[in-house]
Amino acid sequence: MDQRTYSPPPPIPTGLRGRCPRCGEGHLFKGYLALRPSCEACQLDYTHFDAADGPAFFVMSIVGLIVVGIALWLEVTYEPPIWVHALVAISLSVGLSLILVRPLKGLLIALQYSNKAEEGRLKL
Repeated sequence: MDQRTYSPPPPIPTGLRGRCPRCGEGHLFKGYLALRPSCEACQLDYTHFDAADGPAFFVMSIVGLIVVGIALWLEVTYEPPIWVHALVAISLSVGLSLILVRPLKGLLIALQYSNKAEEGRLKL
């Protein structure tokens, strides 16, 4: 275990860039969404981090607002045929989802680390 002390990097830009929440230098991801086992710079163990469905919820909420807003604007302004709506909605939904899911997962993990979030326990 690494015994050095680290000045904690700001969690929002660190998480959005997919960097280690402790040192800000190592990479968080080994693939598109898979986490590395640990940081290559400070050896922080990533196995206990779990963003669960948080990134999916935020991606669906953000993308849904954008796609519905654009669909309404498109309909009121141009009244296009339904195939245009389908093409625009599918393209935006898939594209924005793929763009947003990785940074949001990194952000939630960095916020978990900076706020020392852990599993809830009942006190009986």
